[in-house]
Amino acid sequence: MKKIFILPALILISMLSTAQKWAKEYASVNELSCGLSLVEKDNKHGYVNKDGKVIIAIIYDEGMNFAEGKAGIRIDNKWGFIDSTGNELVKPQYSEVYSFNEGMAAVAKAESWGFIDETGKIVIPMNYTNARCFSGGLAPVCNSKEQWGYIDKQGKTVIPFQYGYADRFREGTAKVMKSGKWVYIDPGGKVVKEGDE
Repeated sequence: MKKIFILPALILISMLSTAQKWAKEYASVNELSCGLSLVEKDNKHGYVNKDGKVIIAIIYDEGMNFAEGKAGIRIDNKWGFIDSTGNELVKPQYSEVYSFNEGMAAVAKAESWGFIDETGKIVIPMNYTNARCFSGGLAPVCNSKEQWGYIDKQGKTVIPFQYGYADRFREGTAKVMKSGKWVYIDPGGKVVKEGDE
């Protein structure tokens, strides 16, 4: 009986030791995302597959994990996006970016934030001082008065600007700061529970 369990265990140990060998070549190795891991070597970043084969050259100053088949990459202090084969989808031009979520990404030039679609076209103008990812069809954004609210994918304000901070929705609720207290709201802006901080 013991022999049956020993063989799979040896195969697993062998696979892990092989993975560990190639991983040691890098300063850091992120978890697989869309079949690729972000790696760092000599202060440059690129992407490898599960076997450690370099799929996207290690040439970037910084990189993000893949999300929806795209990853943010930074060269010369400008962010853009590539696809999983390394093709440039959005030329590096932004000071900051967030990963794509629900087909859109929050991007910034200087202190102005807006949203691009998967082709790189600006679909929500850069009228905000801060922004986060879309989730459940809504994105938290901050106006020039440092108030946070939520917009939909057409850029329409859905939950008014009234918060000191607003996070993205997770499982139907979002954490926001109102009058110095953390609370959770639903997509209609109704408080559903008190915060934990």
